[in-house]
Amino acid sequence: MIKDKQLVDELYGNTESPHVLKDPDTAHLTIHHDEVIGMHSVPGLNIDTNKIEDGIEVNVKLNKGVRIDKQVHLCFGMFPEKGIQKIVMDVDIGTNSYISLLAHCIFPFAVDVQHIMDANIRIGENAKYKYLEKHVHSPRGGVKVIPKAKVNIGRNAEFKTEFELVKGRVGLIDIDYETFCGENAVVEMLARISGHDDDEIKIRESAYLEGKNARGALTSKIAVRGRARAEIYNKMTASAPFARGHVDCKEIVQDDAVATAIPIVEVHHPKAHITHEAAIGSVDNKQLETLMSRGMSEDDAVDLIIEGMLS
Repeated sequence: MIKDKQLVDELYGNTESPHVLKDPDTAHLTIHHDEVIGMHSVPGLNIDTNKIEDGIEVNVKLNKGVRIDKQVHLCFGMFPEKGIQKIVMDVDIGTNSYISLLAHCIFPFAVDVQHIMDANIRIGENAKYKYLEKHVHSPRGGVKVIPKAKVNIGRNAEFKTEFELVKGRVGLIDIDYETFCGENAVVEMLARISGHDDDEIKIRESAYLEGKNARGALTSKIAVRGRARAEIYNKMTASAPFARGHVDCKEIVQDDAVATAIPIVEVHHPKAHITHEAAIGSVDNKQLETLMSRGMSEDDAVDLIIEGMLS
């Protein structure tokens, strides 16, 4: 179903994946502001949508034992300079199933736009769920992105997510994810964000390793320049035998920017183990000198070092 082909093409023109719309074996969903303008599903994957005030409710159900080998593509965005987009997602991943999603969030002309995401995700036993979210923002920074998710990961299941915002201005990003891991479950969350000028970055991620042999990794790679501010709050709790986890935050600070890292680890079982690492500072002087000795300007060298850290 394509409701507005030109608008769909324009949204996907801001991504590296415009070809997916022509592939009958690739599921996709495109939402512009508060309208579903394109949708295609594949056997075993059910996507239902309902319009709500200022947005869309999306219900995703992957049947038991279904493997979707081709990445599912989601596109959420809006071209108007001002407005609110709410996405309320309910995701149910059946046992013994697999799915990988790539979500593009596109706001190229934003002056005062709010993108609010509220997700409830359930991953069944032995299932795997991967979610990569890439943002394209206005160079003016007029976007407020507020994603919130609660994730329950069943026995032997995996939840892996990446958030990427390295092009355009951040504006405000306020991430709040909470995950609960059953026996032998795995959670991996990675955020890569580059802030400029007066951008504001807030990340709150919590992982609760409640099952025996549960494993988790919370990783944040953040760069702030100008007067940007970043506050990273990562919490991991292990309450079962042989649960293992690691919290890792790396932040590069330039100019008058400010960065804060707050790693919290809690262990409630003598056979559980969690480690953490946080590093905040400027770019490495030795790397900077090496690049400048090869003819790069200081600004270009800094950009390259930050790009490497965020990759």
